[in-house]
Amino acid sequence: MDLSWLSDPYALLGLLTLIVLEVVLGVDNLIFVAILAEKLPPSQRDRARVIGLSLALVMRLFMLAGISHLVKLTSPLFTVFGQPFSGRDLIMLGGGLFLLFKATMELHERLEGVEDHESEGQKAYAGFAAVVVQILVLDAVFSIDSVVTAIGMAEHLTVMMTAVVIAMVLMILASKPLTRFVNAHPTVVMLCLGFLLMIGFSLVADGFGFHIPKGYLYAAIGFSVLIEVFNQVANVNRQRYINSRNTFRSRTADTVLRLLGSAPLHGGTSGEPEQEQRKDEGETAFAQNERAMIHSVLTLAERPIRVIATPRSDIHRLDLSQPRDSQRQVLRDSPYSRLLVVGSGGIDEPLGIVARKDLLAQVLDGEELNVTAALRQPLVLPEGMTVLKAMEAFRQQAADMAFVVNEFGSLEGIVTLKDLMEAIAGDFPEEHERNEQPAIVQNEDGSLDLEGSLELVTLEQYIHLGDFEDEDFHTVAGLLMDRLERIPRLDDSIVVGNWEIRVTEQKGNRTERVCIRPLSDTADE
Repeated sequence: MDLSWLSDPYALLGLLTLIVLEVVLGVDNLIFVAILAEKLPPSQRDRARVIGLSLALVMRLFMLAGISHLVKLTSPLFTVFGQPFSGRDLIMLGGGLFLLFKATMELHERLEGVEDHESEGQKAYAGFAAVVVQILVLDAVFSIDSVVTAIGMAEHLTVMMTAVVIAMVLMILASKPLTRFVNAHPTVVMLCLGFLLMIGFSLVADGFGFHIPKGYLYAAIGFSVLIEVFNQVANVNRQRYINSRNTFRSRTADTVLRLLGSAPLHGGTSGEPEQEQRKDEGETAFAQNERAMIHSVLTLAERPIRVIATPRSDIHRLDLSQPRDSQRQVLRDSPYSRLLVVGSGGIDEPLGIVARKDLLAQVLDGEELNVTAALRQPLVLPEGMTVLKAMEAFRQQAADMAFVVNEFGSLEGIVTLKDLMEAIAGDFPEEHERNEQPAIVQNEDGSLDLEGSLELVTLEQYIHLGDFEDEDFHTVAGLLMDRLERIPRLDDSIVVGNWEIRVTEQKGNRTERVCIRPLSDTADE
């Protein structure tokens, strides 16, 4: 083997130039290899790329070894209507038609959705041998230009083979990340198929004797790639903007829903609630209530229990400091099976919980009614504990009720297993609550009538007001109080983003219900 060229700087410069040209000529080859490899099961894709490109390397080396025969391919073999055809022309014509056919079929599959067809729950993959053969046939088409370029750029056969080997090794190394990038960006796949159509057309034209300068093709490809780069950057910036508006856990919930085949909960930006935006869409993997449930589960670790607890003002209590007849009246009229028991210290010093069935057992046994003997001590949880940790505490203590206290030990509310379940699956109204107004009412004008105690996490399933992850409030009433910097009053209103929040029902210091309506410019959208 003649290695004298190693001391020739012009030969080394030609080798470097040839390597660059071989890589450039092999880019479109790699793109199609990436598309073909996608048809295989994930475990076989790397092997198919390596085997296909390795066999292609061997084929190119054999073609270079038969360089004298390749040169003769430019001699006319026959003439049709005055147009001479050489062996090279026939290869170009056949390869161009092959590229046009394959690219058209791939475009048809993606435009018609055939690629997403599943049989018996399993994606239909192509055969390993068939894909490798297609890679070989494809590379045979591109090898002609590659080998002809090598012949025109170098004088030594060793230089040509070295350049081809180095270029193919680079292509093999680049095939996996390129495939990963192409498969992760569907618009890039469509663009690459457009390139293949253009290249196939140029090869057919070259086969008929109409040579299209490569500079025109590369200019068109380069311009298209530049536009696609801008498009990808715009998509990344848009996603970053959307992510900045949602909490981390909300983004996680959307990601999980997207992986499960369902539309994210925060995809819309218009003034209509999300249900109205998607009501005319086709079937999804999950119904709206199922998506809301998944979102609720994924946000349990950031929601404090004080927002799901029954506030102290709504707790039904049995006061032992009152006369016995008054106590009996409370036990008779209360719709709840368990009551908070207080004494002379009031609700700030609760004595415990009493179950009405335990008192009934005393009466049935002929005993005197003794509330103190039937007292039970529930769990005591800090108001800042998250719902997720509270569920774990309930599970470990086998409890069904807990006191929620503030940092001073004062009672803030009561949490039950029902409250924890409603934090995941929504309201479960009891019989005495069924005539009450729902927590959220959607009006025909696009506005929402809702409870002031509604969690912002729940409201985000309908509209997006903003990112309140780091705020101290967690309810709509808390948002009003924070913006007004005082206790809200009837007809008070604030503007948050493109929404106006107005107090429609106020009872003392408690905001009972509010109306949220889109501003005029949002409604027009």
